[in-house]
Amino acid sequence: MAERVEQRLEDRVPELEQLERVGLFTHEEIRAVLKKATALEYKIQRRALRKEDFINYIQYEINLLELIKKRRARTGYSFKKDEIEGSMIQRVHSLFKRATGKWKEDVQLWLSHVAFCKQWNTKHQLSKVFSTMLAIHPNKPALWIMAAKWEMETRLSSESARHLFLRALRFHPECPKLYQEYFRMELMNAEKQRKEKKEFERAKMNLMGCLIFVMGVEFRLALLSIAKLFDFTHDLQKEILENLQAEYADNPLTWDYMARRELELGSLKATEPTTKQAKVSEMTQREERCCAVFEEAVTAVPTEDMWKCYITFCLERCNRKTNSEELKQKLQLLLESSLSQKAAEVAEAAAKRFSLSVEMWQMRLQVLIQLKSDNVTQCFEEAFKHVKSKVCAGFMDLHACIGWKTSDIYLKDFFLPPAESVTMKEKYLDWAYRNGGYKKARRVFTSLHESHPLSLDFFKKMIEIEKEQEMCRMLRLREYYERALREFGSVNSDLWLEYIKEELSHPQGKPEHAGSIHWRAVKMLEGDQVEDFISKYTLLQTGHL
Repeated sequence: MAERVEQRLEDRVPELEQLERVGLFTHEEIRAVLKKATALEYKIQRRALRKEDFINYIQYEINLLELIKKRRARTGYSFKKDEIEGSMIQRVHSLFKRATGKWKEDVQLWLSHVAFCKQWNTKHQLSKVFSTMLAIHPNKPALWIMAAKWEMETRLSSESARHLFLRALRFHPECPKLYQEYFRMELMNAEKQRKEKKEFERAKMNLMGCLIFVMGVEFRLALLSIAKLFDFTHDLQKEILENLQAEYADNPLTWDYMARRELELGSLKATEPTTKQAKVSEMTQREERCCAVFEEAVTAVPTEDMWKCYITFCLERCNRKTNSEELKQKLQLLLESSLSQKAAEVAEAAAKRFSLSVEMWQMRLQVLIQLKSDNVTQCFEEAFKHVKSKVCAGFMDLHACIGWKTSDIYLKDFFLPPAESVTMKEKYLDWAYRNGGYKKARRVFTSLHESHPLSLDFFKKMIEIEKEQEMCRMLRLREYYERALREFGSVNSDLWLEYIKEELSHPQGKPEHAGSIHWRAVKMLEGDQVEDFISKYTLLQTGHL
């Protein structure tokens, strides 16, 4: 083992001599690098290999590369890169190759190697990494998509990207995401060929091949949204839409798309309205056409999901914003007597038709609150009579809707099982902030953060609230992260990473704390979470997370 270590250290001598000769490192720094490298080499030459040792060695080399890059920028010296960085980059590739060969199943380790290749622009090596990784992990569609996108967008090779997608589809013939990304790639290729004034019938045939395997209404709508990004796909969009209407005429999503499409069709006219009043009138007409389609839809497909689509549309249109204050006022006056009334009528009809549905009552309450109606409390009491037996997360949502009038209900009037009380705390915190402001939210958090059971989302909500403040205090953020880590620090590696990123990026953060947080994370995390954290931390250090 000692001989191998000595040989590898001797291989480093030329690059270290160059670093000292050109003045990028001092003699003392070279000795320190050699001492550290010796310790790291011995660790990866042992019989009982540990993944952490390889990751630490790789991270050390990456840090050295980054330091050299900074010193080159500072001194303006740009020569001898092959002799210095080239040798170091090859060593990192070698370390990654040994690590991924030993721990083949660790996808994060593979992705760290991919990130390194991208950062240092080693395209040839990255092709090899993708090829080997996909041979070992052919069961992960996301990896195929990543490789194909790189071939298409970085290497500008549509043939290689197509080859990868077709191979992926042989492994995953029923994966919608693969078809969607393949579809997008072919459209990008067709657009490129169009711009170059070349024949693109071959690309079009590949597009139609995608449609042979379509898997449902959601998938076809996804294809439509992709196709709309390209200005030469009008015929293709028409074909997809006709196919959708023929095969999924009774699906609420089809009707929802057709109704919302009326908003877009209005903007395709040759002459657009010019005055503000004309714009308001035009928008009202479009919305009326949408509502007409929805009215037909709830008659043809009288299901709960179809009514939800209709109510959601009405709510969205009532909530929409405009940059013009004058136009906003005109819209508000006009909608008070038209669309808002329609939303209330639709919500009431839906709740009556599906009176045992908590979600329907919740949507009706949302509409009434949006319209600032005086019937909110009455509606809630009516809802409670119908869904009293369903005291669950959905029932708490009903409380959340009218919490601005009956906040004490949350803590005094109802006893909920532990599973539901977890969700209740998060919703109560959100309600307190929306209706009482930051101080109210802080009081609620302080009163509940020791009341078990707790959810990670409860703490994340408080962190989110703190970040929204004009004077976001790092001291407070540390408090929230520390409390969250007490509860979930052993099972959630992402929470530790978010804490580290906060210290690194916040104006009041202390980057020097990152090392101690990293050490605590490795000590506290359990099982696979440790490996996951170390791999992601490596990506964070290299700027790829």
